[in-house]
Amino acid sequence: MAKELKQLTKRSENYSQWFNDLVTKADLAEQSAVRGCMVIKPYGYAIWEKMQHQLDVMFKETGAQNAYFPMLIPKSFFSREAEHVEGFAKECAVVTHYRLRTNEDKTGIEVDPAAKLEEELIIRPTSETIIWNTYKNWIQSYRDLPLMCNQWCNVMRWEMRTRPFLRTSEFLWQEGHTAHATKEEAEEEAKKMLHVYADFAEKWMAVPVVQGVKSETERFAGALNTYTIEAMMQDGKALQSGTSHFLGQNFAKAFDVTFLNKENKPEYVWATSWGVSTRLIGALIMTHSDDNGLVLPPKLAPIQVVIVPITKNAEQLQAISEKLAPVISQLRAAGISVKYDDADNKRPGFKFADYELKGVPVRLVMGGRDLEENTIEIMRRDTLEKETRSFDGIVEYVEQLLEDIQANIYKKALDFRNAHIYECDNYEEFKERIKDGGFFLCHWDGTAETEAKIKEETQATIRCVPFMFEQTPGVDMVSGKPATQRVLIARSY
Repeated sequence: MAKELKQLTKRSENYSQWFNDLVTKADLAEQSAVRGCMVIKPYGYAIWEKMQHQLDVMFKETGAQNAYFPMLIPKSFFSREAEHVEGFAKECAVVTHYRLRTNEDKTGIEVDPAAKLEEELIIRPTSETIIWNTYKNWIQSYRDLPLMCNQWCNVMRWEMRTRPFLRTSEFLWQEGHTAHATKEEAEEEAKKMLHVYADFAEKWMAVPVVQGVKSETERFAGALNTYTIEAMMQDGKALQSGTSHFLGQNFAKAFDVTFLNKENKPEYVWATSWGVSTRLIGALIMTHSDDNGLVLPPKLAPIQVVIVPITKNAEQLQAISEKLAPVISQLRAAGISVKYDDADNKRPGFKFADYELKGVPVRLVMGGRDLEENTIEIMRRDTLEKETRSFDGIVEYVEQLLEDIQANIYKKALDFRNAHIYECDNYEEFKERIKDGGFFLCHWDGTAETEAKIKEETQATIRCVPFMFEQTPGVDMVSGKPATQRVLIARSY
């Protein structure tokens, strides 16, 4: 193995540093010249493109259409929805001027004080306000509903402590915003989109998630209900991986968005919003990867199969290339992304280490002896197992192997998650055990005071009221008061 590619911090030594090392060494992203913002490199962006493509298909199947709304939002828009502005006020980046000028001594540039905007503009932390101001012009009658738009864009939320793909000041995401004639229809839409996210996480990312509803304290600013999918990382912490919000009529009333119903009477519309971001790449890394580098689910891997010939001379390379050409064509025809790496400027060992680090699911190697014996070496990234097989039928074998790898890494993550979910009814026991991570199902009395005490004393939060576990009445482990349900509590990113 090439040493320069193997100097990863081990997960057991420093999980946080392992993650940072992996993001850098696997060529996913790097810090930029702008504090708190990252450069997503081509390999990392290729993963995002695959995510984006599949999610886009799934969104459109629900009836959503893509649109685009301005990045700059008038400050006055935020003041119309009190909870919303309070939730984002401390994270907003503000544009105050529209022009620069050369300074007096001609050594640089400065903000032109004469170019102050009459009204400051906010770089969108999220787009509810600008979108609902626009929807006001698009909706007049019940015939205009439901209105379902999604946009792929960037947002800015000023962060003090940043980590690539987990918490950056600027990040890429999608945000869906829908308007409906009835409360029931809007609530159904919010829950439907949560299921879309969960489906994507489990079937494409191979990441098992817990679906649930947030507590009032943890809701999105301005929402009546926030639904969430929570994933467990290998250190036992939770990562909120997607949210869907039932906004009620809050934004409709704030921006006077009404429609004439079938009785020709005006009503406020009902709203949802929903989004996932490049944080999904962080989830992908921390759920599956190991001390050798990335482990990527085949469905989202930029390169699903890499083929490396090992040759002694140009004649042998030509013979191996001709042998492999039909296989490459057939794999690509089956929709599998293949890289044939016959470059002579890197040693085979370096290539092997590099593709292992980058999480390529399947590696095929053919050398001179393989050519003579009609065999090929296969390595699967998830288990690092190698075998030599007959070259005949290799296309079908690789197709099945990719499916097996996808299923295997999901099962591994699911088994890990399930083994680290615990019921707990004793607060002292909880305070000790939460230090080691895991998801804890605990009875909660429903009060913000109890929730705040847990957070203050343990740095753990109520992630959600989970849908997947049977709810039974009991006693709150903190207050001793009656509780009607168990909530999921964990430390989180």
